Amino acid sequence: MLSAFAARVVFTLLLALAAALLCVWLRTPIPWMIGPLLGTALASLAGVPTRSSHRLRNAAQWAIGAALGLYFTPQVGALVAGLWWAVLLAIAWALGLGWLFGRFLLRMHGARMSGNPRQRFATCWFAGAIGGASEMTLLAEREGGHMDLVAAAHALRLLVVTLAIPFSFALIGLHGLDPSVPGSRHLSWPGLGVLGVLTAAGGWAMKRLGRANPWFMGSLVVAMALTLAGIELSALPGALTNAAQLAIGVSLGVLFQAQFLRSAPRWLGAVALGTAAMLLACAGFAMVLAQVTGLHPATLVLGTSPGGIAEMAITAKVLQLGVPMVTAFQVCRLVAVLVLVEPLFRWVQRKGRGGNADPPG
Repeated sequence: MLSAFAARVVFTLLLALAAALLCVWLRTPIPWMIGPLLGTALASLAGVPTRSSHRLRNAAQWAIGAALGLYFTPQVGALVAGLWWAVLLAIAWALGLGWLFGRFLLRMHGARMSGNPRQRFATCWFAGAIGGASEMTLLAEREGGHMDLVAAAHALRLLVVTLAIPFSFALIGLHGLDPSVPGSRHLSWPGLGVLGVLTAAGGWAMKRLGRANPWFMGSLVVAMALTLAGIELSALPGALTNAAQLAIGVSLGVLFQAQFLRSAPRWLGAVALGTAAMLLACAGFAMVLAQVTGLHPATLVLGTSPGGIAEMAITAKVLQLGVPMVTAFQVCRLVAVLVLVEPLFRWVQRKGRGGNADPPG
């Protein structure tokens, strides 16, 4: 007999499947991710006891990582390597934008928060960081910040970006601009088995090393290395990548429980407003960067947007908008954010530019 948790997971998956099929019928963009995301988010906000399985999300991260790694053929690898300077610019842009977002949140809500000035600054700093949602929440807790507000900020930011970009692209007809295709386009069951074992081993190794997003990053690195070496084992079945999108959509949608909107409505309003401003700023930055790199602006919007790796890479894959470049930009940014955000927080604190004084009300 199913446990209460397992029964809720199954119910949530069936709800997500129905939402995905509805979006397929309606021909919405990214139906296998957006349908489950919206369906489970709305159900959760209505008080329905939805649940997500961490194991399913890990499996989904593994599948998406492997699928994206297959795009990194030797020719694509050379293109990405040749644009290393653009990736560094995008990293600097993301760090600067996250700092501005954090300062905006501090100015708007710092005076209303409990705790001392340093704790309030930690809350806004890590809530404003772009990327590494779960890691930023843990760092905020370690620095004495309000982890619930940080988690809510990242969840809402991801929701806004994940919905806004695909629908905006669909509205203006942006799709199919990427000439690159996966290294292997043919399904081979023996090859798929070998690919699955190797990429799963990569995920396990990343987890043992304590790395962020281990099942995604480990699978991506292994699949990328194989493809760059010219080893083509197998493509991934479309049904598998669709199921992975569904699981990722569910894992984001279930964050929006009934108490979510009641917890701090003004805080969430500021996060939504700030996220919209960041989207517009990233669009402008992408247009400028497109002029000097020769890449399509849509690819750079996805690569520099304040969204998550999996969500933006899935959007690029489904809409065929520069999958390797989007993945490279997002992965490098995540690594930089995870490595630099906490040291930068402490540096700002030492310089007296953080939460050493009460912000204006």
